[in-house]
Amino acid sequence: MRLLLFDVDGTLLRAAGAGRRAVKAALERVYGTVGSIDAYDLGGKTDQRIVFDVLEAAGLARTAVKERLDDFFEVYARGLSDEIGDGRNVTTLPGIAPLVRRLHETPGVLLGLLTGNIEEGARIKLASTGLSPYFPVGAFGSDHVDRRLLPSLAARRAHALIGHAFLPEDVIVIGDTPLDIDCARAFGAVAVAVATGLHTVAQLSEHGPDMLFEDFNDFERAAAALMSVRSARPSI
Repeated sequence: MRLLLFDVDGTLLRAAGAGRRAVKAALERVYGTVGSIDAYDLGGKTDQRIVFDVLEAAGLARTAVKERLDDFFEVYARGLSDEIGDGRNVTTLPGIAPLVRRLHETPGVLLGLLTGNIEEGARIKLASTGLSPYFPVGAFGSDHVDRRLLPSLAARRAHALIGHAFLPEDVIVIGDTPLDIDCARAFGAVAVAVATGLHTVAQLSEHGPDMLFEDFNDFERAAAALMSVRSARPSI
């Protein structure tokens, strides 16, 4: 059996900058500063890491940031929900909807999320796509600041959900950034990259994923490939 873990932003969907706007508004409201959030590269980062990086660079102590982190995420989630609204600006990326449905119907496959978004944020973004029910398990930016620790957590949660223990080589991490590849490697999982985010095929190729797609338009081919791919590298 295989566990396929999908990233959200840039892999499953685009949300037209809603996440950055909600983060910025919540930073201002909770901490009184937005720091360098406008210039910060969000790609592949956990929401916790984003907050710590931006605010520590602005001169706040980590302890002070941590004290109000729960407040920040509560304000952020409300703001994100308002930003997303009816979902008209959320775009499901090419081939994703039929690919997810095909994989869901494939025997021996469990789908999950592995994302830097806090869980509530990921579900808010996915709500309008109709895809959320296909991902009953996952690991999120609300679980840990370090994305490298999320694949093992997702595998443990999948084990608890269905009673099957997933070895690292049975886990496939699918994402659009070098940090998705890196976290897969850290666990010993299969690293699959797709160039539907801000990184090109050439840029992603430099990080040595086990499989690389330009997009998932040919979802039949992609589904077959995802079921056969194996990791060619040891864990880091």
